[in-house]
Amino acid sequence: MNRLLQLLLNICRLVVSLTLLLSGYVKAIDPRGTQYKIEDYLSALSLGGLLPEWATLSASVLLSALEFSLGIFLLFAIHRRLVTKIVLALMVVMTAISLWLWTANPISDCGCFGDAIKLTNGQTLAKNIVLLVLSAILCRWPLRIVRFISRTNQGIVINYTLLFIIASSAWCLYDLPLFDFRPYHVGANLREAKEEADNARQPEFETTFILEKDGERREFTLEDYPDSTWTFIDSRTVMTREGEETAMHDFSITRLSDDEDITDSVLSDAGYTFLLISPQLEDADDGNFGEIDQLYEYCEEHGYPFYCLTSSGEEGISQWRDLTGAEYPFCSTDGTTLRTIIRSNPGLLLLHDGVVVNKWSHNFLPDASLLTSRLEDSEIGRQAPRSAPRKIAIILVWFVLPLFALTLADRLWAWTRWVKRKKKKN
Repeated sequence: MNRLLQLLLNICRLVVSLTLLLSGYVKAIDPRGTQYKIEDYLSALSLGGLLPEWATLSASVLLSALEFSLGIFLLFAIHRRLVTKIVLALMVVMTAISLWLWTANPISDCGCFGDAIKLTNGQTLAKNIVLLVLSAILCRWPLRIVRFISRTNQGIVINYTLLFIIASSAWCLYDLPLFDFRPYHVGANLREAKEEADNARQPEFETTFILEKDGERREFTLEDYPDSTWTFIDSRTVMTREGEETAMHDFSITRLSDDEDITDSVLSDAGYTFLLISPQLEDADDGNFGEIDQLYEYCEEHGYPFYCLTSSGEEGISQWRDLTGAEYPFCSTDGTTLRTIIRSNPGLLLLHDGVVVNKWSHNFLPDASLLTSRLEDSEIGRQAPRSAPRKIAIILVWFVLPLFALTLADRLWAWTRWVKRKKKKN
């Protein structure tokens, strides 16, 4: 019975810890995305704008660090009593939130796993109920969880985990998310995705009108709407068929100089197009405007289109022009879409024949020394290699392998001590 209980506890430990690790890590490498989701929750509670941006961003980093660290601590059985209690408390809160999401549906996606895995509110509730039960089991028998590392070296794991996850968030804030799970990732064909969005099934609605005549009230539709002798009382509209929601259903580009929609012309251009992305120019970092202006001059010289996509109004654009001397054309695009395209303000996107060739944060714009020839002959014009294996290897080298080596050394040391005690006893 004891062995069966211990097996059950360690299976629970693995399931809960790995879920926390995945959830925490995908949030940590996209702190802006997690920040936007926190702001969505606040808006749903009518608290939007209550907290400053730095506060929601700090909450994003701390939440992801908490989840990831708890996953590691539970996996290594560090401070078992305390950690299992914190995990149980966290799951109680998360389950309560997911129950609210399921009943009220204020947000369609909880953001549990960032953009990596999308769950419905019902799926989120089911997941959290399962994790809540497993966490309660762990909290009931914490000391039966098998340790992977001795108390002596627990501090090393704690400090190294916190350092790694916070440094990961800081780097992804300075540059771009280490892994891009959004529909605008490098290699995505935006032209095909936009065509799919345009051809997707649209939602259908039916409106019923309530009218009255001679004290009699009746309901009518548009097809059998009566003459003017009836008095209008009320109307209601219901969705009879849901539409297909696609990744790029809100993507459009409107040139502000003439209010022309140039979405199709930009995405169908067989050549290269640079898109400077800034959801809000009022909040954009202006420290690299000189490099942006050099890039625009390069595009002018070689005939490449260059547009700045923003959701800012005339005042914000005018302020940016006065501040940076920008001469490139400005276009209007939905702010939420722009924040989804790139997690940098401003950020830079390079398209070729509708395909995303590369993306840059404003801190790592293309080096002006490389802009000496046409993009067709330049390193910048070639699609950035898919580097997921390389990034995974970096994580292995900098985090997984050091912890594995520490665990191995710790277990060997513990085994050596056990052998010495055995010999001494004999």
